[in-house]
Amino acid sequence: MAALTLGAVFGTVFGLYLLYRGWDWTLDRLVYKNPAFAIQRTDIETDGNIALDQLRHWAGIRTGENLLALDLARVKRDLEMVPLIQLVSVERILPHTVCIRITERKPVAQVNLPGSRPGEATPRAVYHLDASGHVMYPLEPRQRATPANPADEALPVIGGIAPGELQPGRCLNVPQAQAALRLIEAFKESPLAGLVTLKHVEVAAPEVLVVTTGQGSEVTFALTDLKQQLRRWHAIFELGRQTGNTIATLDLAISNNIPLRWFEAAADPSAEPKPVRATHPRKKNV
Repeated sequence: MAALTLGAVFGTVFGLYLLYRGWDWTLDRLVYKNPAFAIQRTDIETDGNIALDQLRHWAGIRTGENLLALDLARVKRDLEMVPLIQLVSVERILPHTVCIRITERKPVAQVNLPGSRPGEATPRAVYHLDASGHVMYPLEPRQRATPANPADEALPVIGGIAPGELQPGRCLNVPQAQAALRLIEAFKESPLAGLVTLKHVEVAAPEVLVVTTGQGSEVTFALTDLKQQLRRWHAIFELGRQTGNTIATLDLAISNNIPLRWFEAAADPSAEPKPVRATHPRKKNV
């Protein structure tokens, strides 16, 4: 009886093993190694400027690879680990296509630090920040789908950030820098965007932001109520235009009796050309 029982158990286990191996072999032959499901096309669409060949390289998908065996989670993870990329969706379209949709991070400011890039007369390390404070390196020329437009690349510079805070792929966790990014975004929606340019935002002071414009004005902001302060700046700017004066310094961090100094007539800097409000239509590469 013991021998019969042992033989029955062994036979059952062996039969289940053969069934498993047979099922695994069938899946390999009919699905995962079936040339009928070989990848022939990778359809990539992005809303930014990264070249398609660069995106394909980062995705790591090989033509001829089995579509059903492709690890979609791995492709999504690898692409989203690139600091320049915000969101990725990946799906299979039988029998031969992988569809990838990418949302790129849009830089709104830059940080310049002393660097060691070879071949530069004055080496500097440049980082870009998106509106949420994510840190990334600028897109290199070989990675771009189209040549860079110098006007679009003239981003406001944020100064006063410690080098150790700048980790590509991570969010900048500095309250003053986050306030500076909110100011830059609010400025784009204000009437001042077509009248002056934000050139530099200094965040070294703990309670204020010091803005330098392309026209030579210096404007101090508190870290809160930025839209209200922008409205005050615009009102004072319009008053200066009516009276023929240009703001030299303006302290909006003080809510009452705002300190203001106009440029003297002889010291009034030559005005820069008024910036044209840029429009950024959604770009797609297919």
